[in-house]
Amino acid sequence: MPKKLIRDININYEIIGEGQPLLFIHGLGSSLRDWEEQIPVFSKNFKVITLDLRGHGLTDKPKGPYSIAMFADDIAELIKSLKIGEVYVVGISLGGAIGFNLAIEHPNIVKTLTVVNMSASVPIKTFKEKQMFLMRVLIVKMMGMKKMGEVLAKRLFIKPEQEELRERMATRWAENDKKAYISSLKTLKNWTVMDRLHEIKCPTLILAADEDYTPLEAKKEYTALIPDAKLVVIEDARHAVSVEKPEEFNTILMDFLKP
Repeated sequence: MPKKLIRDININYEIIGEGQPLLFIHGLGSSLRDWEEQIPVFSKNFKVITLDLRGHGLTDKPKGPYSIAMFADDIAELIKSLKIGEVYVVGISLGGAIGFNLAIEHPNIVKTLTVVNMSASVPIKTFKEKQMFLMRVLIVKMMGMKKMGEVLAKRLFIKPEQEELRERMATRWAENDKKAYISSLKTLKNWTVMDRLHEIKCPTLILAADEDYTPLEAKKEYTALIPDAKLVVIEDARHAVSVEKPEEFNTILMDFLKP
């Protein structure tokens, strides 16, 4: 996989297929490998671009702090350097937050936006919210990334037949750099685009699992604030829906992207 010097880091990325450029942005603690169920399908019709975010995978991991805007600026500069024009953008979780930022701050490079299992704000203000956020940081600092992966895997893949997915997630999570992960996690603390959703002019798909962390009602409310947006729900699924239910995910996304 090639690397390209963008701003202050070397970004690891991959391009597979021919056609209109389609960019997949992974979530917190993940990497471009987590799109392995999408790449073979979409690369038949699109030029599929995947990358490791700053602090993730094989991309450089400079000292923080990081920000959602920083992640988005990294990607915008990569896309411009590749000279491929507008791209279809798909982001899950943290990648969805970055997608929002790209559509608002870099609208000239975003043809359509798909946000998967991400809210439009992450308030960390109440005692319970602060407690949950601090717990995640403490688990990483005191017990390490593998333990964090094990905790999350049990929440994301709850069915007995998903043991292989749980093990895969824990193994991959263990590869994360602890400091870079925490810097990336902190980018979501009190992040919001609620007051700027009306600025998103491109066609937008909000793709949600019915058992995601963020309540479905909240996603319905913010979808209504985006001028050209629709919400599609995948039933009996959780946060990592692109891995948990790839066939249904791919079908919905393909239908949205088709002219």
